[in-house]
Amino acid sequence: MAKTVYVGITGDIIHPGIINIINEGAKLGELTVGLLTDSAIVSHKRLPYLTYEQRKIVAENIKGVARVVPQEDWSYVPNLKKYKPDYIIHGDDWKSNYLNHIREEVFEVMKEWGGQVVEIPYTQGINSSALADNASSIGTTPDVRRATLRRLIAAKKIVRIMEAHSGLSGLIVENAEVEKEDGIHRFDGMWSSSLTDSTSKGKPDIEAVDLTTRMHSLTDILECTTKPIIYDGDTGDIPEHFVFTVRTLERNGVSAVIIEDKKGLKKNSLFGTEAKQVLATEEEFCEKISAGKKAQVTKDFMIIARIEEIIAGYSVDDAIKKAFAAVKAGADGVMIHSKDKSGMDIKEFCQKFRAEYKSIPIVLVPTTYNQFTENELAEWGANIIIYANHMLRASYPAMRKCAETILKAERSLEVNDMCMPIKEILELIPGTK
Repeated sequence: MAKTVYVGITGDIIHPGIINIINEGAKLGELTVGLLTDSAIVSHKRLPYLTYEQRKIVAENIKGVARVVPQEDWSYVPNLKKYKPDYIIHGDDWKSNYLNHIREEVFEVMKEWGGQVVEIPYTQGINSSALADNASSIGTTPDVRRATLRRLIAAKKIVRIMEAHSGLSGLIVENAEVEKEDGIHRFDGMWSSSLTDSTSKGKPDIEAVDLTTRMHSLTDILECTTKPIIYDGDTGDIPEHFVFTVRTLERNGVSAVIIEDKKGLKKNSLFGTEAKQVLATEEEFCEKISAGKKAQVTKDFMIIARIEEIIAGYSVDDAIKKAFAAVKAGADGVMIHSKDKSGMDIKEFCQKFRAEYKSIPIVLVPTTYNQFTENELAEWGANIIIYANHMLRASYPAMRKCAETILKAERSLEVNDMCMPIKEILELIPGTK
């Protein structure tokens, strides 16, 4: 009986080092490739460019591969226990990199049935992380970017979205990362806010700022980033205008638009009084959503219904009723808003919505109830967390302090520590130096 061999790969970039491991594994017996799923990868790395199905087709057609199975965990251990291979094969670089603890687990579990760990010398001159970085510098396409949000929702417990209002703020969101015990934390995408876009231009946040004007800022972000973008569509205007908005955003690679169930003169939800919040009727709101869904060309684009009932002083049950109607009209998700700092009305909404719809995405914007962590909000049923205005709010006091300090000192020496070094500017923008 032939020996069985297991190798785990992501399969997004197939380089000579991977081919060498597969070739060596095939010499030992029947080779099973454990192909990491999107959810297994995004727990520690960026979402792969290719979908699982695309990566599976590539892996299945590599010489020496007998079969491909999903590896749904970052660790090899669950699949090793399931398939009990005679050998697991891996590059010896895991002795000293971030997979060191998994290596120790693998050795322990393989002992249970007398299996053997085979370590192949690392292929010099190949750095898969660097290859991925180089690929990201090339950019993306509207089709690839647009589809990414749905993949992230399916793969991650919480999709983390940060506001961006310019190309520079977009680059920060694109590249920011923090290493924690459970892996690398990054922002998954960007929020194109009407409030921050208009404020960055020194203009009031009114819906009279048309899509063409908004697209100038959005294009700046699209041209220098690759992550998915959710667009703040305000009310979406009349159905005929919303149809145009959907087609324009979809064509440019935006992943989703969020429209609110308000009408009339625009007032920011967090600052307008309840009396000024004029809500669209259920029929008016659903007509707009239906028109937008009929207008879109791809299945990837999402229309998310922003429910304003709680902000306007109505009950959670009123908000639930409007949300259910929006979903039945075709909405791909719901966003619920509140000014209550306790967040308990949001929690109640999430629980009642989840009782009816188990998988329709819920979007939260915890600006007022920001004492809750992402994991806590996920436990309520949330899928997407939007940090809606923090990049702009952080930049304003920093710039004002810099300006006032120069005025007081009558020179710029005192602001050196406040400013980004020129060298970093040159390194941040590709092609500058």
